[in-house]
Amino acid sequence: MTEEIDWAALRAVAVDAAAGAYAPYSRYRVGAAGLVDDGRVVSGCNVENASYGLTLCAECGMVSDLHRTGGGRLVAVTCMAGPEGAQPAPGSPCGRCRQLLFEAGGGALLVDTAEGVRSMDELLPGAFGPSWLP
Repeated sequence: MTEEIDWAALRAVAVDAAAGAYAPYSRYRVGAAGLVDDGRVVSGCNVENASYGLTLCAECGMVSDLHRTGGGRLVAVTCMAGPEGAQPAPGSPCGRCRQLLFEAGGGALLVDTAEGVRSMDELLPGAFGPSWLP
């Protein structure tokens, strides 16, 4: 399935999302873009806060966009990140975002990283998810 995904187009959407990031403290802009199982593309950007712990990652915005626009399952995701003024490059989701992505796409979700495309099962082995709940 990875050959069916237009990774360049997803990266371009993520770069565009990163341009809209609110990053006045770190000046590190992040954009995320995801392909949904119905063909839609959703995106989000990081939103910093003076209380750093309240900062929202780009993946959070993207998953919010997923649900805002009708739900579904993510099948492919890319994150493009970099300091203000630099060309964004593929990044890697933090631990919290890996959990969020697992919930939105499951273990088969493909994630574009600097090391190549990886499945969520590879990035978050033994993940906790809905199947664990009664």
